Amino acid sequence: MRSLSILALAAAAGTAVAQVSPFPGAGPGTFPGFATNDSSLTSCDSAAWPDQVTGDVLVPQQPDEELQEMLKEIDPARIEAIIRKLASFGTRHTLSQQNSTTRGIGASRDWLLEEFKRLAEPSNGRMTVELQSYIQQTQPPRILFPVNISNIVATMRGSEAPGRFYVVSGHYDSRNTDPNDYIGDAPGADDDASGVALAMELARIVATRDPKATMVFTAVAGEEQSLFGSGFQAQTYRNSSVDVQGMYTNDIIGASRGDRGQNDPFTIRLFAQGPPTTETTAVRNQRLTIGGENDSPARELGRFIAEVAANEYTEMNVGVIYRLDRYLRGGDHRSYLEAGYPAVRFTEPNEDFAHQHQQFGDLPEFCDFEFISRVAKVNLAAMWSQANAPGTPTGVAVNTSVLSNDSILKWNAGNETSLASYEVVWRPTNNPFWTNSVDVGRVNTVTLPISKDNTIFGVRAVGTNGYKSPASFPFPG
Repeated sequence: MRSLSILALAAAAGTAVAQVSPFPGAGPGTFPGFATNDSSLTSCDSAAWPDQVTGDVLVPQQPDEELQEMLKEIDPARIEAIIRKLASFGTRHTLSQQNSTTRGIGASRDWLLEEFKRLAEPSNGRMTVELQSYIQQTQPPRILFPVNISNIVATMRGSEAPGRFYVVSGHYDSRNTDPNDYIGDAPGADDDASGVALAMELARIVATRDPKATMVFTAVAGEEQSLFGSGFQAQTYRNSSVDVQGMYTNDIIGASRGDRGQNDPFTIRLFAQGPPTTETTAVRNQRLTIGGENDSPARELGRFIAEVAANEYTEMNVGVIYRLDRYLRGGDHRSYLEAGYPAVRFTEPNEDFAHQHQQFGDLPEFCDFEFISRVAKVNLAAMWSQANAPGTPTGVAVNTSVLSNDSILKWNAGNETSLASYEVVWRPTNNPFWTNSVDVGRVNTVTLPISKDNTIFGVRAVGTNGYKSPASFPFPG
């Protein structure tokens, strides 16, 4: 076990905790309330407590030159063309016909499969495309008869850590006002051709690159009937012990104007669940006892995305919401969460419900293709950064065997070729985002002159390329 003590640095000038937002400064495009940290709320004397005697104020990660070029390649015209094509199939209801070439979910499925294959061609075989299908038996109230459900899956195999997966999805099925009307039109432009178009555009760009870990781009079906396609996909990965370290679903990302006329074209909402439902009762109780309810894997993923993807290169704010989803709604990230994977949902900042689940309202003309392109930049910045960093540290623990004002952290040492060091991050217990950090080198234990009673810690891995993983929250151990 390699160890580092920071206690010797205690005599150096301390760096007080600063309230640092991962979002751009307030302005006309700023999402009010939670997309920025208002300095008026954090400038009082008590906000600088507890004082720290080591580390630096955390500086958000910025895209490197390669990622900057990739972000510039996102094309609103391509996104628009995909959305219009999907809407042209009339309906993509999961129970609609599957033997037509022009209408129904079968026609859209076949078009998506061929289009994903075309997008994968520049990868020279590294990106493979498959149809992932099964027969869903009758399950009232929304599966009225046995039906074939198919997901289209494009997998770009990683060059260094192919066993580590990151998934981005949209659902290509649609519905109208009646969830069981599989005959009438259901164009589904915003919900959710927009998310599918995003996943396809990212697949096109990544097909010409060389990610270190595996990246998956998928269009799933059965979402409107109860998340059937994503449920089958997530459980397939779980049953095969696939290490999915991040899942991003994009569902209703087509516009920024709400039904009251409110408009925020430079913000995307990100929903992140709290304590995992898959945790045992003992682990859940321990999490609540130590104040870790806001440090679930999903919320660590949300913090990571906000840090790396809200900047001048994406032109977006990321509004992190500590909630599974909106009231009365659900999304495909839930399937991954229920399989034990960290997953989040992106949704537009202001919803117009007349443009969802409507044969007359969910049309391409109500989509903002420039906005969708910026949301695509957020996804690409985060997913690429995560796939090219070392994996999220495992076995992270804080020593609680004795009373002490110091904190001893330990974790499992990684063996990835591009692993350069580890970084400890921390924040006051009432702050939503990491505020401070210290690089401790390539060790697997460290002693810090910071009281664990007053602080939330995390440990993240740093690559030789500068990319950093999401943080992992320490349990007592």
